Amino acid sequence: MQRREFLILAAGLPWLAQSRSGQTVDIPADILEDKIRGGFLGQVIGDLNGLEHEMKYIAEPGNVREYIPALPDGAWTDDDTDIEWPYLLEMQRTNTILLPYPQITDVWKKHINRGVWSSHLYMRQLMDLGIDPPLTGRIAVNPWADFNLAGQFVSETWGLISPGMPRTAARIGIHYTHVSVDGEATQSTQMMDAMIATAFFTSDMEKILDAGAAAVDSRSTMRRIIADVRQWARENPNDWRATRQLTKDKYCLYGGDDWRDRNGVWLNGASTVAALICGNGDFVRTVRHAFNFGWDADNNAAGSGAILGVIKGNRFLQSQGWNIKDQYRNTSRDAVPQDETITSYGDRLMAVTEANIVRQGGSKTTVNGKAVYRIKTEQPDNVEPLADPEKQRDALRGEFRGQIEKGITVGANSREKARAAYLAICLDVAPLMKDRHPEQWSQAIKALASYSRVMQVIFYLAPLPAGDAIRRKALAAGLETPAQIKWWV
Repeated sequence: MQRREFLILAAGLPWLAQSRSGQTVDIPADILEDKIRGGFLGQVIGDLNGLEHEMKYIAEPGNVREYIPALPDGAWTDDDTDIEWPYLLEMQRTNTILLPYPQITDVWKKHINRGVWSSHLYMRQLMDLGIDPPLTGRIAVNPWADFNLAGQFVSETWGLISPGMPRTAARIGIHYTHVSVDGEATQSTQMMDAMIATAFFTSDMEKILDAGAAAVDSRSTMRRIIADVRQWARENPNDWRATRQLTKDKYCLYGGDDWRDRNGVWLNGASTVAALICGNGDFVRTVRHAFNFGWDADNNAAGSGAILGVIKGNRFLQSQGWNIKDQYRNTSRDAVPQDETITSYGDRLMAVTEANIVRQGGSKTTVNGKAVYRIKTEQPDNVEPLADPEKQRDALRGEFRGQIEKGITVGANSREKARAAYLAICLDVAPLMKDRHPEQWSQAIKALASYSRVMQVIFYLAPLPAGDAIRRKALAAGLETPAQIKWWV
């Protein structure tokens, strides 16, 4: 029989299981539920209260001195939570943790057609070409994929449904964030999910940060960032601005205005780590530091708020007297419930969490007349190493070259031809196809040009330098720069 140990917390919470890797541990069902609901509430507070600070503090940090969390009109859909929401709905409906990628495409087409930006906006158009995940998130195919913050802000749910299981959380997380990102961005996913999963069984921030560090590839920039920020915070315990300046000096690599700085996982991941350290276990202080560190501040406040929400629990957050209305108002998603609340969203998280615990070998049982979840805990570790972009491109070229040629020469319809042309451009097969099949290539290029939104993202919504590379190849392949149409605004 596996040994199970319990720990009575000084705060008075009864029978919270002590987490040790490889050990089956019990956590009372009411405490687990409190932590999951607290994590989600902390996430939405950080996200929505952080919107007014988003992209405001770039060259210099913010100066928010007073902050009282509040959602007087309830929560509403923002991309920090409303990408995960349709996934969660489908996971619950189908009783499936890892939705197959074609099914994820269907989820996007049915539910997510507006209120998206950057990598999500780009890859949503690729889906209309018949390109499914994870190809939509590969670096060679999506110019946002290697740095976009979606690796961080589409991650909280997977940690919340994987209590004490950081590797499981990371594995689920990268499955869903690979829809739009790759490389360093998926290292950020693993960092965030491991920290959230770990926070269910410890409030020791050093252990939580250790879990985040263990979850990323030792070769990654994210691993160096975690180590650097922790060191700078230790050296400047009473001067968070010094830590912010040191972070900016080392990791603001593109002048500050470039999207790789503003919307990238590096500075924002550093800001999230710094907020967790500087917040010193206090929810309000942590979220306020996330605002002040700046850059894409709402996302950093959401991630750090989720971790503190798990640690503190829903009952604690609700007891603070903050003005929070129990509503989750849909402003951006299609064919979704119109009566969602923060509570009902939490109900969904609980249902999927229970399914995930069982799938990982755990169970729900009764101990001394009390409902408990029995969880097989895990040590954090790097689930997916850092990808080599050139090797990945070569592998994709080998995998898709036959499909590309078939699509160009005998494509059954305009979409198949357009898909083949786009992949040929991205994977450097276009010159060969143009030379080998000039007439069919011309037809494929014409088909691709007919997808006006794809053309818009290629020529106007693809960041430097990867976007420029695709644009140059597109022009060489025979596409012409279209007139700009701001349909996404």
